[in-house]
Amino acid sequence: MSAVTRRLGDAPRADTLDAAERMSVDELRALQLRRLQWTLRRAYDCVPHYRAAFDAAGVRPDDCRELADIAKYPMTTKADLRDNYPYGMFAVPRADVRRIHASSGTTGRPTVVGYTARDIENWADLVARSLRAAGGRPGHRVHNAYGYGLFTGGLGAHYGIERLGATAVPVSGGMTPRQVQLIMDFSPDVIMVTPSYLLTIIDEFERQGIDPRSSSLKVGVFGAEPWTEQMRCEIEERMDIHAVDIYGLSEVMGPGVSQECVETKDGLHIWEDHFLPEVVDPLDGSVLPDGEEGELLFTALTKEALPIIRYRTRDLTRLLPGTARPGMRRMERITGRSDDMIILRGVNLFPTQVEEIVLQTAGLAPHFQLVLTTEGRMDALGVRVEARHDTPSDRREAASREVVAAVKDRVGVSVTCEVVDPDTLERSVGKLQRLVDRRAAG
Repeated sequence: MSAVTRRLGDAPRADTLDAAERMSVDELRALQLRRLQWTLRRAYDCVPHYRAAFDAAGVRPDDCRELADIAKYPMTTKADLRDNYPYGMFAVPRADVRRIHASSGTTGRPTVVGYTARDIENWADLVARSLRAAGGRPGHRVHNAYGYGLFTGGLGAHYGIERLGATAVPVSGGMTPRQVQLIMDFSPDVIMVTPSYLLTIIDEFERQGIDPRSSSLKVGVFGAEPWTEQMRCEIEERMDIHAVDIYGLSEVMGPGVSQECVETKDGLHIWEDHFLPEVVDPLDGSVLPDGEEGELLFTALTKEALPIIRYRTRDLTRLLPGTARPGMRRMERITGRSDDMIILRGVNLFPTQVEEIVLQTAGLAPHFQLVLTTEGRMDALGVRVEARHDTPSDRREAASREVVAAVKDRVGVSVTCEVVDPDTLERSVGKLQRLVDRRAAG
């Protein structure tokens, strides 16, 4: 781990935490069961999709007598939300919905999520709790570079910043030179942004001749895409901030479902008073014990407008005991998505595996892209990665060979690697698309 010299003051005292953060495991499980039973009844009574799905599975809300009974109930998928577009999954009259968010819909119909006034209050509370766990405090200024609009990131973070008692700087994404100017002018303590875009902002600092480590920022709260421990080290070293992870997804709530605590940086504590997590085998759906890696499922325990039961996130992780918040389990940082997995000549490969190798290779910047093509009857994978500005040509050639060798050694597949000039690859201000599939044209 890189050394971070920023001081945040003392870790939060127990008496400053939310009541739920101080619950014993037994108290928390009892609360979860009561809220789960309420959610199952609400979904069955108010959402035709869930009534039909429960009936088809031969279960009723009253069949849930303990938390483990959740495995009896059918899972919810993104396709279910799309099939009921736009309002079919809502459990309240549309007049009671105070806000609507939606996914981009780039691969089909968007998934639409509604929130009642109480849903928005709970969301703000949980983002405020997450920010406090990340090191944010009342009075801090928070540079919010998540996108505003139908995407949940910008507004979800914004309401939580204000609920914490901090000052929101609602910058949104894009206009990277202006991001640097506002950071230097407004002197924020915290930045909320995707990790890949923060690296673009760091590059812009350096392009303007400003040392990123000289900024006022102390903490970066990063989410919306998988990232690695190597990327954390890169960010902390180049900007001298604490880099912590936040997790959420619009179908379950938005940002603030779980949060990494700055004092431990050892995975994300799930706010289990509002969300019941499971990890299942992504192939057969069987529930896996804590500690085993699989696909993450969430049941929302307090949502009024859109109760969601056993939602398949497609994110891969494992559940671990709590540390900084002992009563609440942690989820390991997302290692990838089951639907982002590349099967190349029978070998499973995730973009995060390549990211680790790129960040460990001297002379390479953390900006890369995977390109899938077809050669004859076989799929082929190429890695395009930018060189750092001061990397000489002979080092580029050596770095390319090192990436090819490392992927072969660690993952077990052969790839090609092209080291391109700095600022060649398209930047993203939101979620980074690491994979380009050109097989259809190959």
